[in-house]
Amino acid sequence: MAALMVLGVGASCYYWVREHSARPAQASASPFDSEPASVPGTETPPGAPTSAPPASAGYKNGEPAADPGLPLRGGEVLEYTANVANLNNVANLKLQVVEHKSFFGKNAWHLQAFAHTENPLRMVFVLDDQFDSYSDAATMTSLQYEMHLNERGQKVDSVQRMTATGKEPSPPDATETRVLPGTRDPLGMLHFLRNVDWTKTAEVSCPVYDGHKLYDVRARLAVAGEAVTVPAGSYKTSKIEVRVFENGQEMKDAHFMMYFANSVARTPVLLEAVMPFATARVELLHAK
Repeated sequence: MAALMVLGVGASCYYWVREHSARPAQASASPFDSEPASVPGTETPPGAPTSAPPASAGYKNGEPAADPGLPLRGGEVLEYTANVANLNNVANLKLQVVEHKSFFGKNAWHLQAFAHTENPLRMVFVLDDQFDSYSDAATMTSLQYEMHLNERGQKVDSVQRMTATGKEPSPPDATETRVLPGTRDPLGMLHFLRNVDWTKTAEVSCPVYDGHKLYDVRARLAVAGEAVTVPAGSYKTSKIEVRVFENGQEMKDAHFMMYFANSVARTPVLLEAVMPFATARVELLHAK
């Protein structure tokens, strides 16, 4: 199973986060010595006309435009089940919006994701992982990203303080990680995509750091009113195609579709991941 947080929500997809984060031997990733080679795309802010020129759209002084209208609610808990190929409920996933708080003087959302394998997969692959994101409350850019991994008896803890300047204060247990301005982690990206008004915006793009590498993640509206049914109920959704690029080249080993409810909360109700070895569906079970 190659479950991904991401990520993060995610812009931004759980299976992509796990595919590139579950590497215990490398989880204490070294900070970048220089600016990453991958060049991010530009980002069209929610509400902007789709015909607006893409160059530097949505950015000011190298940072993404602020948008206080995020549909996040402290205490929100979303529970999911993961089905891979013909196997149902091979893993469960919980996304949680913990709280809105001050993080080193910045307004931030504390976001969490928990992943656990279920039997019969658990008999051969025990996975109990936790991801924490502290993301800027207005832009969802990453301030700090944490991975607490427990996989097949191997435990790894990684706390990475994101910085584009090297001047941000950092907790003593964190590794300073250099990223491009406007970088989001997978959880922050996921929740950022919830805020996009897909009736007015056709595509968004930004750099995403998964705890190991920096990627350019691009999301576009595929279908505006897709009807889906998951264990939590039936929904009219915005179907979003998510593509991942590394050093300018699209990663061809996985393809993602995310479905956000066409409601005020814009709840992510379904993720589909088409991978070389299987097709996975992460379906909403409960929303609290």
